[in-house]
Amino acid sequence: MTSNQSLIFAIVFLFFIGCSIDKSSEDIPVYEGYELIWQDEFNEEGSPSLENWNYEIGYIRNNEAQYYTNSDENSYVKDGILVITGRKNHLDKPYTSASLNTRGKHHFTYGRFEIRARIPYSDGCWPAIWTVGNRYSWPIGGEIDLMEFYDRSILANVAWSSDQPYRPIWDSKKIPVQKWMDDNPAWLDEFHIWRMDWDEQFIRLYLDDELLNETNLEETYNQGWKGNTDNPFRFQDASFGQYFILNLALGGNQGGEIDDSAFPVKYEIDYIRAYQKVKEDGTP
Repeated sequence: MTSNQSLIFAIVFLFFIGCSIDKSSEDIPVYEGYELIWQDEFNEEGSPSLENWNYEIGYIRNNEAQYYTNSDENSYVKDGILVITGRKNHLDKPYTSASLNTRGKHHFTYGRFEIRARIPYSDGCWPAIWTVGNRYSWPIGGEIDLMEFYDRSILANVAWSSDQPYRPIWDSKKIPVQKWMDDNPAWLDEFHIWRMDWDEQFIRLYLDDELLNETNLEETYNQGWKGNTDNPFRFQDASFGQYFILNLALGGNQGGEIDDSAFPVKYEIDYIRAYQKVKEDGTP
């Protein structure tokens, strides 16, 4: 074997070794005072893990146009990425998509949460990363929107209940994506990291380490609907908490008019990670 052939062989060998390294071997951030308690790196190809995720099925909320399915054509894992795909004229429905949640499988009280994702941005797309309370009906159980995208804007929201049926009080921030595209025209085509830091005092929502919204939990007490004046973001009992939802809605109350020429549209999630602060006894 010539030296050139040896070099080529080495390059090809290293290429295939590199392709076989799964994402769990990458450096996952270690934060002082926190312990990683749950994650999905989406390393196993095929359907999303049923140990972590449930599917919503049907037309669910907000007058949205899509029918949520459990079809692998609407949600699948490939190359270390969870892909949620919106489709047109699929399964005899005008539009289909997927909504996955951790209800009954994983819920959380306080911590640091990170999700790396690339969002679809054609007209009518409404991707989201959000949580709702696992013990009470909405909005008494609270809602945290780490990310919503519509109207060419990124939203970071926290909601709790007023004294009127199904009337939440919102602490919302809406930032046009042009803010970031002025410096980086390719911003919407890239992956970004959404993060929530949540403790007994504040919920802070970040995008690529930039603080978007800060909610003071002294102000988030429910206002009496159904007699409930609890604070959905402060807990005395570990059975209370928030569970995650990852979904791609289409149209509806906020998504706007749908651009049919863009289909299929893809919402890609690289990972989701949950950290909790370590107590003095060393436990999360």
